[in-house]
Amino acid sequence: MAQDPALTYLRHGQSPLFRLPVSIGAPPPGTRAVLLGVPFDLGTTYQPGARLAPWHVRRVSALLQGWHPVHGVDVFAEVPAVDGGNAAFPPFDPGAMREAVQGEVSRIAAAGAAPFLLGGDHSIVLPALRALAKAHGPLAVVHVDAHLDTSGPETWGEAFHHGTPFRHALAEGLVARDALFQVGIRGPWGASTDADPSRKHGGVIVSPELVDAEGAGALGRRIREACGGLPTYVSFDVDALDPAFVPGTGTPVPGGLTTREAFALLRGLAGVRLAGMDVVEVCPALDHGEATSTLAAHLLYEGLALLAVEGRRRPGRAG
Repeated sequence: MAQDPALTYLRHGQSPLFRLPVSIGAPPPGTRAVLLGVPFDLGTTYQPGARLAPWHVRRVSALLQGWHPVHGVDVFAEVPAVDGGNAAFPPFDPGAMREAVQGEVSRIAAAGAAPFLLGGDHSIVLPALRALAKAHGPLAVVHVDAHLDTSGPETWGEAFHHGTPFRHALAEGLVARDALFQVGIRGPWGASTDADPSRKHGGVIVSPELVDAEGAGALGRRIREACGGLPTYVSFDVDALDPAFVPGTGTPVPGGLTTREAFALLRGLAGVRLAGMDVVEVCPALDHGEATSTLAAHLLYEGLALLAVEGRRRPGRAG
């Protein structure tokens, strides 16, 4: 389950994520990570187009090599991983999307692997959290985003969209108390009560200004310590970054994180017990020079590196 060599990749001309083997259905024995596209964007409230991200990110991800110079680990050698294709459902049926994603993530978790979802809009995270909480119990969640995503139906007249997943996750008990960390939150709110669902659950809300003051790496380490031994899910909306770095997203908010801060934050989580990850809200039609798609590929790679570091530190492993 290693990467294809570059020349082999050029020969067959296909575009699986990171030049990994493709495995549809049950993962092969020994698989530790399954990358799954979720081409869905009916949950967007501004500019759609994120359903096309899995195809674009797959193509640019072929450029990434395995060795992580910061963690000092060969990610794809340490983490047997496959491209699981895309979750399949009618693209105009949100209920079918939730059912399909929950089923796919349940199968991945049952095989002992971690799901890495590539959206799609942020509404895809709720069924993933439902499946993982059923497998592992309530999760610690590191939610990197410009928005709280704890809206209710009063905002748009709909209970399920990309601004609501964490409201549902908290209400359903999928997130462990005092274990929600929302980083990058900024911009105007609808009301002073917007953060109440998070705060009542003991959630920690971190603005870009606080990231700047503490340092992204130090913040990541503090979050890792707060997660303790809980299985942890990382949900990364690319609009957490400033639009200068991610032009290809449907709900941009000025004043966000830098690319370097995003990487430092994720690297600071090294040692966390990673249950899964998503990268969402990449809108290729709005992108410039594939900057956002390329970032998304690197974010997934950083998540896989967390799994590699975790595996390297297991009892009986060298390093």
